[in-house]
Amino acid sequence: MKYKFVSHTADIKFFSYGKNLEEVFENSAYALTYSILNKKTHGSRKIKFNIKGIDFENLMYNFLEEFIFLFDSKNLILSKVSFLKIDKKKFTLQAEAFFDDGKNYKNLFSIKAVTYNEMKIQKKSGKWSARIVLDI
Repeated sequence: MKYKFVSHTADIKFFSYGKNLEEVFENSAYALTYSILNKKTHGSRKIKFNIKGIDFENLMYNFLEEFIFLFDSKNLILSKVSFLKIDKKKFTLQAEAFFDDGKNYKNLFSIKAVTYNEMKIQKKSGKWSARIVLDI
């Protein structure tokens, strides 16, 4: 299972999973995309990212906010994360992703922001997970 949505009183809450930290970040991005559009996209516009944080939660926040910014400002929706590398000591991330134009889809759902409310990233029993809440 890559991610799982759970009920929340007013917002969208999900857990993402992975065998490593990079996979958790990637799956969190896909869960965010699923929250905007309840299906897969097939875009070819490639964008590279360099994201910094002060800890894993801040890095995740900044990473997901980049996707929200691209959706809000350029109407781009994530199709695929093709490369993702995290420096766990410096809390930096390099990524490459493909996007599709939002005008190719109907009924897009707007996400206001990622929140720190309940956010947690952890490694337990050799597996990584993240808990994320999105403000809608």
